[in-house]
Amino acid sequence: MNLPALADVDAELARRHLLDFTTYTYPGYEVNWHHRLISEHLDGFAVQRDQRLMIFAQPRSGKSELVSRRLPAYILGRDPDATIIAASYGADLARRMNRDVQRIIDTPEYQRLFPDTQLWGKNVRSVADGSYLRNSDLFEVVGHRGFYMSVGVGGALTGMGSKYMVLDDPVKNRKEANSATYRQSVWEWYTSTFYTRLAPGGNILLIVTRWHEDDLAGRLLAAAKSDPNADQWTVITLPAVAEDPVAPYDPRQSGEVLWPTRWDAAEMARKRAVVGERDWASLYQQRPAPDEGEIFKRHHWRYWQPRGANLPPVTVTMADSSVIEVEAVELPARFDELLQSWDCAFKDTAASDFVAGQVLGRLGADKFLLDYVCERLGIVATMEAIRSWRIKWPKAIAILIEDKANGPAVIQMLHKEIAGLIAVEPQGGKVSRAYAAAPEVESGNVYLPHPLIAPWVGGFIGSAASFPNAAHDDDVDAFTQAIIRWQEAGQVATAPAQVTSPATIQEMFG
Repeated sequence: MNLPALADVDAELARRHLLDFTTYTYPGYEVNWHHRLISEHLDGFAVQRDQRLMIFAQPRSGKSELVSRRLPAYILGRDPDATIIAASYGADLARRMNRDVQRIIDTPEYQRLFPDTQLWGKNVRSVADGSYLRNSDLFEVVGHRGFYMSVGVGGALTGMGSKYMVLDDPVKNRKEANSATYRQSVWEWYTSTFYTRLAPGGNILLIVTRWHEDDLAGRLLAAAKSDPNADQWTVITLPAVAEDPVAPYDPRQSGEVLWPTRWDAAEMARKRAVVGERDWASLYQQRPAPDEGEIFKRHHWRYWQPRGANLPPVTVTMADSSVIEVEAVELPARFDELLQSWDCAFKDTAASDFVAGQVLGRLGADKFLLDYVCERLGIVATMEAIRSWRIKWPKAIAILIEDKANGPAVIQMLHKEIAGLIAVEPQGGKVSRAYAAAPEVESGNVYLPHPLIAPWVGGFIGSAASFPNAAHDDDVDAFTQAIIRWQEAGQVATAPAQVTSPATIQEMFG
C-alpha cells in the first residue's frame, strides 16, 4: 500500500479547511487559538446556506487576514462560480484587499491547490473583446461565473448580486463612530444597498472592531433581539482580556490575554492606560460604552487643590463637545471623618481583576477623594497596600472592605494587626448602588484632586462616566461603598480629624 506524500496531505487539508489553506499559502502566518476558532466558523460559512456571522476582535488580531484576504480566495478556489461582494469603511482599503486576494490567487501555491480558478492575465476595464474583467474593484474567474467585487461603505452596487457578503470594519475611527449622522448613513447603506444584493440562501459576515454601542452591529443585534423575523446572528466575541463570565468557546480564565505571544498582560495594561477606559472597553474588550453615561456625568465633579496653591481651572468637555471650566477649591484643614474603602480582586495572579482602594474625607456634606489606587494586586500585595495606608493615613480609622472576592481573606489575616477593618456586605446591585451615590456628585458635593497633581483623575472620571459598561468597575465600587456608608450613618459629625499638611499632599501626588 502506497501512502500519500506529506506534501499531498498538506495540500488536501488546505483544500478542505481555511486555516490549513492560510498556512499553506502564507507559511509565516502566526496561529493562535482564536484563529482556529474563527477559521472553524468560517469553514461553515463557506459551505452552508443562510449564514449570519459576526466576529468581534481587537485591532491587529489577525482577523482581516483570515476574513478579507484568505477567505475570498479560498471560497473561489472551492467554487469558481461563487460570487462575493466585500466592503470596508473606505474604497481605498477595499481595493487594497481586492488586490491582495488577486495576488493570493496568482501564487503558484494557490494554483497547485485550485488550478481551475484563474484570473485574466492583464488589467482590462471592459469585456467588449470577450476577456474577463480584472481591476481593483472587480475581478472575474476565467471560464466561470464567479467574481469578487470590493466597495467602500456608501458605494454603489447596482446590478450586482452575490452569494457571499463580507463587511470588514464599516467604521474607520472614533470621529466617525461618534457621529450619529455617519452611523445612520452606514445603517441606511447596509439596509438599502448592501443587504439588497444578497442572493437567496446567501451568507453575510461582519468582522468588526466595536467603536460605539449604536454601531451597525449593535443595531443588527438589537433588531434580532426584538424581532424573531429579523436576521439571527451567530456572534463570536474575543475580548483582549478575558472577563467573567468567559464565553463557552473561549478557553481562557478571567484575566488572561487573547494573544500572549504577541501582546502579554503588561503590554495590554500599557495599551489600556494609553487609549483610556472608553476605547479600551470598546476597541479591545468589544463592549462599547457611552462616553457620557446615565449615572455619573463628567461636569458634575468638583476639584480641590492643596492649600496655598493657585492651579488653573479644570477644563471639562461636555457631551455636546462644548467646554466648561471648573475652579478648584482649597483643601480643608480638617475633616469630620476619614476612611479607607477597598474593592478586592477575585484572583491572586498578575493578570487578575483590579483592586481599587481610596481614602476619602468628609466635612459636613462635602466629600474629598484624597488618595487612590487601582491596580492588579494579589492578596499579599493588597494587604501590604492596606498596611501602608494605615501608616500614611492614621486618622482613617474606618477601613471598609467589600465582603467578597479576596475581601474576607484580607480581613481574616489583618484583623488582629489593624483595627477598624469593616466587612461591607453590598446591598443591591452595582448599578443601584451607583444611582444611590450619584446625587452626591450631581449636587457638587464630591471633590477630586486637581488633575495636575493627580494624573489618575482622568481615568477615574472616565471609568465612572462609562459605568456600568466600562471594562472594570472596581474604582466605582470602592467610591460608592464609602458614600453609601456616610449616607446610612446620616453624616453625623464626629470629632474633627486633622488633614495631612499641604506639603505632604504635594509629596503624595508628586
